[in-house]
Amino acid sequence: MKRFICLGIESSCDETAASVVVDGYRILSNVVVSQEDLHKLYGGVVPEIACRAHIESILPVIDRAITKARLKLKDIDAIAVANTPGLVGALLVGVSAAKSLSLILNKPLIGINHSEAHLYAGYLATNSNINYPAIGLVASGGHTSLYLMSSINKYRRIGSTVDDAAGEAFDKVAAILGLGYPGGPSIQKAAMKGNPKAIRFPLGVPDRKSFNFSFSGLKTAVLYYAKGQNATKSSPLKRGIKVPDVAASFQEAVVETITERVFSAADKFKAKTIIVGGGVVANSRLRDKMQSEAERGNIRLVIPPIWLCTDNAAMIAGVAYHKKKDIKANNLYLDAVPT
Repeated sequence: MKRFICLGIESSCDETAASVVVDGYRILSNVVVSQEDLHKLYGGVVPEIACRAHIESILPVIDRAITKARLKLKDIDAIAVANTPGLVGALLVGVSAAKSLSLILNKPLIGINHSEAHLYAGYLATNSNINYPAIGLVASGGHTSLYLMSSINKYRRIGSTVDDAAGEAFDKVAAILGLGYPGGPSIQKAAMKGNPKAIRFPLGVPDRKSFNFSFSGLKTAVLYYAKGQNATKSSPLKRGIKVPDVAASFQEAVVETITERVFSAADKFKAKTIIVGGGVVANSRLRDKMQSEAERGNIRLVIPPIWLCTDNAAMIAGVAYHKKKDIKANNLYLDAVPT
């Protein structure tokens, strides 16, 4: 049978990425250009800066992905692009590039949901069959959501954050503690020298009747503990505050929250597999905790390698393989949808 060669494009936030994937699993190339250094000064992603950087990087990144795959553009069978959710300006850069290639090459264009692609990263990592029903977790800077999955393309959301996403909370707490951006790696590094049981911060569970998350209260608890009641982010740390202990205790609260929600959902829906994805899943403490819980509960955990947890285009091109029956050639009405 003829191979399905897909070019994936990702520009939903602050990584410009392109990848070539064959038949949904075989990665021929995966090029990612990060904007981390551009946003460090501001402690978070600045949309206008992100958009300008995408414009500068998108064509060279696509060219490198094709070259690394040892192919030519005419060899591509379809173009997949993340068109939702994300920063609308950033999405538009990727969507515009994908539309242009689709029109010029007369190749099908496939719009991909960025969150769905994060779930698919687990399939890329295992290249094996998944037993259903499954619980899917996407935890990143913009999303913390749970899904009940009945197949690779059939799922429904059963829980999400009601305020800050987990990754956003990491960034904000890192700023409070003066640890720098991005918050996930800086919190993890500081936590390695701290005691995770030093402070008992509240779990981000808004209620026990749903599978939603809430990290805003946890963030505020850290702020008040480290800087005092009614303090602001710019207030100085209180005397005697041990930053590693605060970082470790905060990280533990996030890890406990996510693990509790995921495995409670798995128990309720009798899930046979748990699939996780998103940048927060790169956190080593979360990976270890979820692995130990999965072993204890005798449930399969599908967790991607770290390079597939963060934003990339291989997951975009991979999931497109399972949507090729529904695509239309030159779908130039495809829109960038931020939410």
